[in-house]
Amino acid sequence: MDIYKILYRFQVDNGTTEEFELNIETTRMELQIDLPRDMPEWARLGFQQCPHCSLSLQRHLYCPAAEKLVTLMKKFGSLVSYNKVRLEVFTEERMIAQHTTVQRAVGSLMGVIMATSGCPHMAFFKPMARFHLPLASEDETIFRAASMYMLAQYFRSKNNFEVDIKLSGLKQIYENIQLLNRFFAERLRVASKTDSVLNAIVELDVYAQTMTIVIQESLGELSYLFESFLTKRL
Repeated sequence: MDIYKILYRFQVDNGTTEEFELNIETTRMELQIDLPRDMPEWARLGFQQCPHCSLSLQRHLYCPAAEKLVTLMKKFGSLVSYNKVRLEVFTEERMIAQHTTVQRAVGSLMGVIMATSGCPHMAFFKPMARFHLPLASEDETIFRAASMYMLAQYFRSKNNFEVDIKLSGLKQIYENIQLLNRFFAERLRVASKTDSVLNAIVELDVYAQTMTIVIQESLGELSYLFESFLTKRL
């Protein structure tokens, strides 16, 4: 089984260091993790289950995204969101380091965990998880998400599926993520002793809201970058 590894290292101002190694199976891009035996009630699928969740209580005892975050909650549930941290992220290709807040660092880690958790709504972000960019800016996220979606349309055309070049499907994906974030925040509200992880999901939701607005505006602010493509012939 081929594994893609991502290592998150948090160096908190109080001198402590925490590491999270993510082992992602490359064929299905699903996180391989040893789940704790004492799973909390808030991780159950039926606890604040998203109204648009396609998983059944008969087949799934726990929410796939929630159960993958239990260990993270135990380590970071007591930290305040504005605490400073040096984040180092190691992938097979590079190392990225930045001084930031616990909220942003945890949000970056949560994003890749949830994308590879097995949640059906988050599965659309597996390509972005494979080419993970920690602490991406708003513009970088917009560019990456739109590019990912258009590449998906290329593969859909190769398989004789309907193609969406107006990005209406991407807008729907992000609207579903907004709904997921709202209900997921209720899980984290129960699990968190402080606001660090809860604010991390709020920050992720800001990106989701931004994407729906940008898609409606047809990504016009980025068009100047593609001037060389906007000719009659390439």
